[in-house]
Amino acid sequence: MRFYLLVLLGVLSFSAQAHQLSTAYLSGDLGATGKVQLELQTRLYDLERAVGMDTNRDGELLWGEVLDNAATLETYLQDRINLRRGDRPCNLSFAGPWKVDEHYGEAYLVTSLQAQCPLSGDLTLVYQAFFEQQPEHKLLVNFRSEAPGSSDTDSSYRVMDRSQQEMILGGREGNLMLTIKDFVKEGIVHIWIGLDHILFLVSLLLTSVLMRASGQWQPEVSVRRVVTNAVWIVTAFTLAHSVTLTATALGWVQPSSRWVEVAIALSVALAALNNVFPVVTRLSGITFAFGLIHGFGFAGVLGELGVPADQVLPTVLAFNLGVEIGQLAIVLVLLPCLMLLRHYRWFRGILVPAASVLIAGLAIYWVMTRM
Repeated sequence: MRFYLLVLLGVLSFSAQAHQLSTAYLSGDLGATGKVQLELQTRLYDLERAVGMDTNRDGELLWGEVLDNAATLETYLQDRINLRRGDRPCNLSFAGPWKVDEHYGEAYLVTSLQAQCPLSGDLTLVYQAFFEQQPEHKLLVNFRSEAPGSSDTDSSYRVMDRSQQEMILGGREGNLMLTIKDFVKEGIVHIWIGLDHILFLVSLLLTSVLMRASGQWQPEVSVRRVVTNAVWIVTAFTLAHSVTLTATALGWVQPSSRWVEVAIALSVALAALNNVFPVVTRLSGITFAFGLIHGFGFAGVLGELGVPADQVLPTVLAFNLGVEIGQLAIVLVLLPCLMLLRHYRWFRGILVPAASVLIAGLAIYWVMTRM
């Protein structure tokens, strides 16, 4: 269905004086953890003049044409809207679905943005959009900052125009402990929703309760050895992904995210197939090697969240701690179940190989789709 956002950009044949004054609206808030949430409302007429979205030049702007130009719109706005705190930039990105609103009979595109800023210093907004096409353009700013550990907020209502393209929004000092708590939570959430990381752990734990004898999987009779095997697996995985997560977050290495995702999927497939066709029976070594790859994946998520530029190490360690907590919770739930099942022949002869083949098949599918 064709959804008309701007009826008859015959508007395009009119002069700018036929329209209301060129105005955009920016509202947002700065939290105690340095996170900035913004909502930007920009007039579609202004966006059309700036980047040209009416692809077929029929004088009518359709929702499909807006979406087709999404990348161009985002690039235009990101190049002209910048945040910094102190002398360090904030990592600004678009978040959430686009919407449409109306002001004074004109259609506006509503976009959400978010940024992770340092915890200290003045928060400064630099705004340079639309002034070339619309010299009279104005941005109305409504901004709030939250006091650390309190529900109190400071609010400011101001106007930016061509003569004032930079504005200090203020912002109270952030709270490091709240930031650490927030990143611990993000680490837990990520490991719990990261199916590839979970399946990698599951593949390793399936045979951690078994031993290889006479070419077959047999139950490991010693509970102590089972626990030791699991501890070695978890420790190797933890150490490995901690190394690459930290190195990437600190900017020491920057691998291609595309090939990291492919390598993670491949590691899941190989770990699962090793249960069916055992090549490596001491799993700590391959766990460490593959864990290095998974660390790059964790770092990619951390990069999307953004890290306070003045608190990189504490937040990286907090996120990593969250990953470990989430991982440990999975192990504490799964390992006792596997220990109970290890004595059953159907577990060793049917469930382990069937689950491993299923995991390997899914991982191979991921490899093909991620390449």
